[in-house]
Order: sequence, then C-alpha cells, then structure tokens
Amino acid sequence: MNAPIALFAYNRPQHLQQVINGLAKNKEAKSSDLIIYSDAPRIAYDESGVTDVRKLIKSVIGFRSIKTVYIKKNLGVANSIISGVTQVVNKFKTVIVLEDDTVPSPFFLQYMNESLNRFKHEDQIGSIHGYSLPLEGSLPETFLLRGADCWGWATWKRAWKTFEPNGELLMKKLKSQSLAQSFDFDGTFPYSQMLQNQIDGKIDSWAIRWHASTFLAGKYCLHPNRSLIRNIGLDASGTHCLRTKSFDVKLADKPICIARVEIKESDVAKDAIKKFYKKL
Repeated sequence: MNAPIALFAYNRPQHLQQVINGLAKNKEAKSSDLIIYSDAPRIAYDESGVTDVRKLIKSVIGFRSIKTVYIKKNLGVANSIISGVTQVVNKFKTVIVLEDDTVPSPFFLQYMNESLNRFKHEDQIGSIHGYSLPLEGSLPETFLLRGADCWGWATWKRAWKTFEPNGELLMKKLKSQSLAQSFDFDGTFPYSQMLQNQIDGKIDSWAIRWHASTFLAGKYCLHPNRSLIRNIGLDASGTHCLRTKSFDVKLADKPICIARVEIKESDVAKDAIKKFYKKL
C-alpha cells in the first residue's frame, strides 16, 4: 500500500497546479490517497489567491482518494505543516509531504514508497528527501546525511515523534553538546542562524526545527543523487523565499535505485555539499 500524500497550499494557484500536474505523471498516483491542506488567508490581500486555490483543489482528479482540509483560521506555513503531518502519521503511520512549490518528477512517488518500505524498521533513518542539490562530481545513487530536509520528503510516525517544536530548547541542546559547528555543515551554511531567526520570530519555519530535532536525535535522512523535486517557489512569491537560481536543477529522467546503505553520513556527499555552500 502506498503512503498517503499530504499537500500543503496557501495562495499560489499557478504553483499548486504545477505540483498537481507533476504528481499526476507518477504511475503510483492512482493508487495513492491525497490529502490537501488549504490554509486560510492571513490578510485581506491574500483572500483572492486562497479562493482561487480552493477552486483549483475541487477540480483535482487522478488519485485513489482526495480529501481536502480547509483551515478556517490562518495557521501559517509552520503550524499548518506541523499539525497536518501529525494528523496523517497518527492515522497512517507514514506520510509523503509536498508544498505548493515543490514539483515532483514522474519517479518521485516510486522512490518515496520504496524507501519508506525498505527502511521502515531502520530506526536511525528518520526521513527520505526528494530534492538533490546541483552538486559537482559523482555521488552514490542514494546516501545519508544527519538531520532532515524539507523539499519533497517523507517520514514515519516513529521518527516524527522526535520533532521538538521549541526552538529555544533545540538551540540550548546544540550549544550544550557543542554541536553548532557540525549543525552548520562545518560552518558552511547558517542553520544555527536560521534556528535563531525562528526563535526570534523573524521566520515561521517548521523545517529548521525538524532538521535540528532529527540532527540532535542522531537520525539520518536518505537523499538521492539526482533530484526528484524542482522548487519553483524561489521566485519571491513565497513567504520566506527570495529570488535565486542557485538551487535550480534538472529533474531525474529515470528512477532512483533504492539499495542498502551503510548507516553513516556519506563523506563524499558531505564534501560536495560543503563545496556547493561555500559558493553561495
């Protein structure tokens, strides 16, 4: 049985349409349950976008079942995803998560479901990620990195239990365990600053807390060496995303082979990512 897909939307119907079109190209879509969470408008300016999104949702077809959750009072992206993921894993034990700017390749659902099934009893693997950075060099077909990520991902109830919503507590643990430098990818990416920005209310991020929670729990995320996700939200249309092409990728044109992996971080992948981050 395929894992349910939780799709989170707000006020960008054109972006959402591309995500739905991408999902529909996956052969597993017809045997998958789709749950769409539509957040309520935060301000009056967003009302028309939310209305258009909800009109679009009503036209979606091509899945085993489609359930829509119309949120009555604006939760914001973080609380919407946290509550939605919690609801789905509590009912189904697993979840595949997409947002309205993460367009999947035709092989995304195959990769996610095969990975969820293969590693469901591997406690040290906490999540599966679909996006892959445009890295240089040759990487393993799949590899592990400590923590978690957020552009097209999946997890199990057992791993989601590690999620800690209190950013201050996460920061204290990182500092008390002298893990801040490692958390920042050996100083090449400002994850700690992102967490501090969340604590200070500057960003409404669930993802940095999910990453920190799993990082502190010593859990790994499975990554592909070819991207199964294209992020179309880096066009300044989203709540926290600025315009950039640094993360543009070509979607994988063939399936990812899910093989047994050594339960440790890939040094080759980590070095390639650090090299990429240093160029940003």
